[in-house]
Amino acid sequence: MSKTENQSQTVWKCGKCNVELSRGTIIVAYLGNEIRVEELKCAQCGLVLITEDLALGKMFEVEQSLEDK
Repeated sequence: MSKTENQSQTVWKCGKCNVELSRGTIIVAYLGNEIRVEELKCAQCGLVLITEDLALGKMFEVEQSLEDK
């Protein structure tokens, strides 16, 4: 994924298709658990930009709760 600056707004584009990413609902599955989140994804190929907030937030919480069991 790549980003370009456009009038102080960040525009993310797919590194594979060079198509601007759009926000949409995705399902993140991890060790049999699923969470639905709104993230940026490519409308053409479906690649998703996983933000640091998601990776270190919700996904980390799910991982910790599974390890505690």
